Amino acid sequence: MNSSADSPANPSANPWPTELRLRKDRKTLTVAFDDGETFDLAAEYLRVCSPSAEVQGHSPSERRTVGGKQNVEILEVHPVGNYAVRLVFDDMHSTGIFSWDYLFELGRNREDNWRRYLADLAAKNLSRAPPTH
Repeated sequence: MNSSADSPANPSANPWPTELRLRKDRKTLTVAFDDGETFDLAAEYLRVCSPSAEVQGHSPSERRTVGGKQNVEILEVHPVGNYAVRLVFDDMHSTGIFSWDYLFELGRNREDNWRRYLADLAAKNLSRAPPTH
């Protein structure tokens, strides 16, 4: 059952995606929303901000800072119902379910989130570069 709060015409409703496109290089996911905003989200950014328990933990104190993902690519984009997508990365991480609201939040707050991520990496002596073997 749809309520008026779910309607895209309702200004208080959350933006709804109108397009989801993975670039050919597999390093950027473009997400366009019905409010006119479009975000180009880097695969690395999406990977290190994955909503999975592996990254987020089960509480804020368990949240992990993931380094070494500078060259990660998105292999697959799978719809999850009508509310989210599951991204499969080339490091085989595939457990994050990215809701439309979360993708919008990641786009809207990208600069602050990225600045915080880079500060966390530095504080933990981690690098964006993948480990060399």
